Amino acid sequence: MSVLGGRGASAGADEAGLPEQVLALLLARGQTLAVAESLTGGLVAAALTGVPGASRAFRGSVIAYATELKRELLGVDGGLLAERGAVDPEVARQMALGARDRLGADWGISTTGVAGPGPQDGRPVGTVYTAVAAPGAVDAVAVRVTADGDRAAIRTASVRGALTALRNALVEN
Repeated sequence: MSVLGGRGASAGADEAGLPEQVLALLLARGQTLAVAESLTGGLVAAALTGVPGASRAFRGSVIAYATELKRELLGVDGGLLAERGAVDPEVARQMALGARDRLGADWGISTTGVAGPGPQDGRPVGTVYTAVAAPGAVDAVAVRVTADGDRAAIRTASVRGALTALRNALVEN
């Protein structure tokens, strides 16, 4: 993982228990989380809600798979989407902020990228951006996740990348 506007962390296969870790950190702080997903199509939310008691910290998610839904549901700037496409670090930032603010959570995270089978918006398969919006922050920190493999592997790496970025932000703040 390489970082855009922050520091990264490995999101390898050794990251078992990430949903539990993230939820425990949120609960210890009395804080909540909202998620905005594109290429992961609900996998981040599914990972979180698979943990018993998740409802005490997880507010909900928006699956904005279609580009126009990123604008309509999450408030991503339409000019940005037209100029750069949906696979962009600034889009990821705006998605995370939109999820946090529109779902009334303390934290927001997002995923946007290309799982394949072909390139999208000029970005190659395996290009993924995730972002974390902290409580009260006016901007979010975006992280680039470059994943290899088939569609399923890319989506799984994207979930790990998003949860790892959030866990790291929770530990640092």
